[in-house]
Amino acid sequence: MNRPTSKYFLHHRREFLRFLAGSPLLAAGLDQNLFGQGTPAGNPNLQFKTAKDVLEIMDFEGLARQILPPAHWGYMASGVDDNETYKANIEGYHRIELRPRRLVDVSKIDYSMELFGVKYDSPIFLCPVGGQRMFHNDGELATARASKAKNTMQILSTQTSISVEDVAKARGSAPWYQLYMPSQWEDAEKLVKRVEDAGCPAIAWTIDNLAGRNLELAERFRRTDTRDCLQCHTSATGGRNAVMFSTLKGRGMNPLNATWELFDKLRKATKMKVLLKGVETGEDAKIAREHGADALIVSNHGGRATEDLRPTIQTLPEVVEAVGNQIPILVDGGVRRGSDVFKALAMGAHAVGIGRPYVWGLTAFGQDGVERAVDILRAELNLTMRQCGTPTLAQIKRSSVATTRL
Repeated sequence: MNRPTSKYFLHHRREFLRFLAGSPLLAAGLDQNLFGQGTPAGNPNLQFKTAKDVLEIMDFEGLARQILPPAHWGYMASGVDDNETYKANIEGYHRIELRPRRLVDVSKIDYSMELFGVKYDSPIFLCPVGGQRMFHNDGELATARASKAKNTMQILSTQTSISVEDVAKARGSAPWYQLYMPSQWEDAEKLVKRVEDAGCPAIAWTIDNLAGRNLELAERFRRTDTRDCLQCHTSATGGRNAVMFSTLKGRGMNPLNATWELFDKLRKATKMKVLLKGVETGEDAKIAREHGADALIVSNHGGRATEDLRPTIQTLPEVVEAVGNQIPILVDGGVRRGSDVFKALAMGAHAVGIGRPYVWGLTAFGQDGVERAVDILRAELNLTMRQCGTPTLAQIKRSSVATTRL
């Protein structure tokens, strides 16, 4: 048998090193000079001059990894504990099969969606992501302009780096608002009133992070970052200037003593639609409906709340069954393809959110990147709807997918 040549070993050594470079988990422990302050290297073959050159969502991830400093990449890319729930969100969609239907007239596809009396061009919405100026100088303003250009629903984070008023101006209308509840009710009332006065039609109280979380990988990346974080942040541990908290007495959030009574107070304090974000069980969904929630968002914070190992696409049917058709159910977490959007709709979601995918686009190309991320997913959704013989969203049913692998 012929012995492998040195050229053979050199080729495979390079392939192995490239594999290491592509792993955020492994790269965190490598010498920081190898990738520039410890940031994982993206695919060296990615040569995209404009957002329109990007072919798929994961291309944006590779670009973002090349651009972002370690602490900012780690904040956005990591989950909690061993990152298994983050991975489970993505893998959950891989266990659901499509059931293509043939000889159906799919010459015209309509994936427009209406929610609370507002019609959007698709069921894909932009999830709240905090501190977007970490990723691009225009931050939430670029996202807002992309949301306007694509007639896409946007939910603004409490931890936004740009005020809700300025975001509303850039968008042409106020976005939905994601609420981290201030520790003091007096502050909560003041913040809710400010959001309502800005014109926000809905507020989504995030309840999956009340107990805190262990962002271990994010901390590992932060420790490899050689920059002076205090130039941009209020503390070396990464606390951001909370522009929405600037007029409040305290800076504390997510009170541990929160109960359904606090939701009732929130419900009575505003005329906005009130949602709960972070519902993961049928039991909580039923209680939320009984307490007057206008809609629910099935979410595990992108795997950044609890290492519960339950992908949101697997949790979704339980929540849908608990509330029936009485209120809209939205879902986020793990969506990387338009076919994932289709699967979520088939499992009962009214709308499907993306977070990291559009932030990768924002990082790479600003507003154009966000728009391109939305366009890619819409195009893939369009193709999936045609292949599955469902020219409208109403025709996407549970029978459109097979769940035997769950």
